[in-house]
Amino acid sequence: MKKILTIFIICIIVLIGSIYAINININRIGNNLCDLDNTHKQAALVLGAKVWNNGNLSDIFRDRVKTAIELYNTGKVDKILVSGDHGQVEYDEVNTAKEYLLENNIKPEDIFLDHAGFDTYDSLYRAKEIFQADSLIVVTQDFHLPRALYIADKLEIDSCGVSADLQRYYGEDTRNRREVLAKVKAWLNITFNSKPKYLGDVIPLSGSGLDTWD
Repeated sequence: MKKILTIFIICIIVLIGSIYAINININRIGNNLCDLDNTHKQAALVLGAKVWNNGNLSDIFRDRVKTAIELYNTGKVDKILVSGDHGQVEYDEVNTAKEYLLENNIKPEDIFLDHAGFDTYDSLYRAKEIFQADSLIVVTQDFHLPRALYIADKLEIDSCGVSADLQRYYGEDTRNRREVLAKVKAWLNITFNSKPKYLGDVIPLSGSGLDTWD
C-alpha cells in the first residue's frame, strides 16, 4: 500500500510539473506583441467569444471587435477575419460580430467569417489552410494572447498580437484558471498535429469576404 501511495504521489508531482512547464513554455513563445508603429498585416483575426441570448456581444467579444475596427481604420490591416462558433442555427458568434462591423462602416468585402472556429486552435489552423492568411494580427485579451500566439508560431503563421483589454471583465480568476489547462490542450494539439473539426474549400483573404457570408 505504501509503495502504491508513493507511486501515486510521484505521478501527481510529475503531472503538476509538466503542466507548469508547458505553461511557462507557451507564455515564452507566445509573447510576440505587435509594434504597431511598424506593423502591417493582411488581416486582423478576431477570436470568437460569448454572444448573449438577446443577440448582444459579450463585453470581451465586443472589445475584440472594436480593437479590430481600430486596426482596420488606422491601416494596420486590410481585412478582418472573425472566427467563432456558428455550429448551431440558434447560436451565431460570427454574424453577430459582422453586424457590429457593418454598423461601424467596415467595407462588407473586407469582412471574412469563419463559421467553424470552434476553438483557438481550429481558428488559427483554418486561418492558414482555408483562408490562406499571409499574415495576421491576432486580437484577443491578455489572458488568451500567449496561447493564441503560441499556436500561430507553431503553425508557422506570420503573426503578432494586440491586446483587446479595454476594461476589466467579470470572472477573471476563473478564466485564468481555465487557461492553464487550455494551454495544455493547445500543446497536445500541436504535438499530435490535430486537425480542426471542419476544413473545406479554400476561401483566400485576397478575395472578397462576401464569399464567406451565409
